[in-house]
Amino acid sequence: MQTPGAAAFFLAAAPARVGVAMAGLGIVWLVHAETGSFGVAGLVTGSFAVAETLVGPQTARLMDRFGQPRVLVPLLCAHAAAITALVALALTGAPTVPLMAAGLASGATIPQIGALSAARWSGLLHGRAELTPAFALETISNDAAFLLGPALAVLTATQVHPAAGTVLAGALVVGAGLAFAALRRTAPAPAATPAPDRTAARGPGALLTRNFATLLAVNLALGVFFGSMQVSVSAFADVHHAAAAAGFLYGLMSAASLLAGLAYGRHRRHTPPAAQLPLILAFLACASLLPLLADAPWQLGLALLLPGAGVAPCIIASSTLVESVMDRSVLTQAFTWTNSASAAGIAVSAAAVGRLVDGPGGTQAGFTVPFVALTATAALTWSSRHALTTSTKASTQLPSETDATVAAPLTDHHVESDRGTGQG
Repeated sequence: MQTPGAAAFFLAAAPARVGVAMAGLGIVWLVHAETGSFGVAGLVTGSFAVAETLVGPQTARLMDRFGQPRVLVPLLCAHAAAITALVALALTGAPTVPLMAAGLASGATIPQIGALSAARWSGLLHGRAELTPAFALETISNDAAFLLGPALAVLTATQVHPAAGTVLAGALVVGAGLAFAALRRTAPAPAATPAPDRTAARGPGALLTRNFATLLAVNLALGVFFGSMQVSVSAFADVHHAAAAAGFLYGLMSAASLLAGLAYGRHRRHTPPAAQLPLILAFLACASLLPLLADAPWQLGLALLLPGAGVAPCIIASSTLVESVMDRSVLTQAFTWTNSASAAGIAVSAAAVGRLVDGPGGTQAGFTVPFVALTATAALTWSSRHALTTSTKASTQLPSETDATVAAPLTDHHVESDRGTGQG
């Protein structure tokens, strides 16, 4: 956090992350309370999620081209209008189709704050040792937001008003997002700006590459891990007559991820991220089998600690590689697509594992799904490690003049900020 300008945009993004984490669950409680149907609530929340997943990368493309502030401000205004419409429709007893349309609009206009923040870190620290602890800080912040956000959404919706969770989520996203957009000094330069300092060494807008496909597969597998664990842990708790403990058990895994992310970000490693990633994935795959040994909720809680400890290092290594191998002109899109891949993995695996745990295999079948996905992805990244390492080296050897200009005042912090940035 010693990097000039970093603390301001990181702190501005923090409330918006919580708002994003609250959004889906807030809509569930709002729509269910007003319609009495979880089916309708699921349709509206699903519409929100689909629009967020599909439209988010296209919005990020505009931000890469025209700059974050120019796109983010009108996007936030549109999101405020969409959330207002959704709440008004729900409270007035509107039918399902208009509610779904408002859900689509809300999801299409919610900004991917994590991707925007990661792109700013990259602009400030590209090619520097401090970038890994910066991404560790990002991961820790996201983990904290998704620990706090759902709990806050449920608390406000049940104790204040059914619409309170959705309204608060929207207020956090819009208010903090506008503060984030106002910090123009740290925003990445638009790709549309005709400047000689924009490197073209890796090809214009090179999103469709083998390296990026590999990294998308990693995030898809992480999504499968998250979705499978959410359903399997909930089913396990229900079978053992401790349904209320499901949130606590999943929280233990998230807490282990927080601590592991902090530790991973504070230690300087000589092994390149491309060589680390398959090993981390293999560790996470093997650790995901530990819940198969649990016979009671307290045993499951212990069994989830090791898988949790592998999550944050995997996300950090993957984010570092995305930043390293992707062309600077499509970086926000790249981070947004990785988020979308993870979301897709969650959605597909949650649906599939839900059917598995209802079948004869029960929770045992559910816990094997992440092992299969992560093992296959570990093999893929191992076979691609040389290509990823080569691309990373080429990236660090071809800094643009913009990067050099931004990095110049950071020279005094080259060693010291590694420790400071890794602190939450």
